[in-house]
Amino acid sequence: MRQLTTIAFDADDTLWHNERFFQESQQRFAALLEPFADAETIDGELLAAERRNIGFYGFGVKGFTLSMLETATALAGNALPASVVRDILALGKAMLEHPVELLPGVVETLQALQDDFTLLVITKGDLFDQERKLVQSGLADHFDHVEIVSDKTPDVYRRIFDRHGHGSARAMMIGNSLKSDVLPALEAGSWAVHVPHDLTWALEHAVEPADHPRYRRAGALDRVPALIAQLADG
Repeated sequence: MRQLTTIAFDADDTLWHNERFFQESQQRFAALLEPFADAETIDGELLAAERRNIGFYGFGVKGFTLSMLETATALAGNALPASVVRDILALGKAMLEHPVELLPGVVETLQALQDDFTLLVITKGDLFDQERKLVQSGLADHFDHVEIVSDKTPDVYRRIFDRHGHGSARAMMIGNSLKSDVLPALEAGSWAVHVPHDLTWALEHAVEPADHPRYRRAGALDRVPALIAQLADG
């Protein structure tokens, strides 16, 4: 582990809260469509729309808003009031304006690592929204580079770690999503640390690679520096 030179962090639900704003908006959305379907049906239709639309709209608030509109028109048809359309659009705009709330231990963790490693942010989602959140978080100065990508794949990780470090073998990815932050990073040849969040989008669920030699799990972000030190000692 003395060869570890680059440490990358996911942003949403790793550095700051994110999923809870999606879930709160989804609850309000279900209330808007209550005259047309029950909550379980609405949630199922919305998740199916999000799954279909990732390839068209990508990840983030704008794609979520369009999926809500698609779901509303599918369930309500021509009976959908214009006022509900306006309210759905307002939900999306409110999500794009919500203040950034850091998760516990973020600043202390970055301070503990920044003198010894090249620190990156690798996040997916809408470019403008992710840039806004990074600026409002006050964390930008802790990072050497920021990469906002359309998706996280092994090839994406390889390219980033080659460009901003010494290759995947000497890099570590840290995040809350097994599907996006852990599995493709491991496949790229890097280390990966899962820091679970209480709320995780259904489309980010995956099986934990518990037996992989380069995989670790940290109960909270502030435990990462000690985990890295243990690996170095080992």
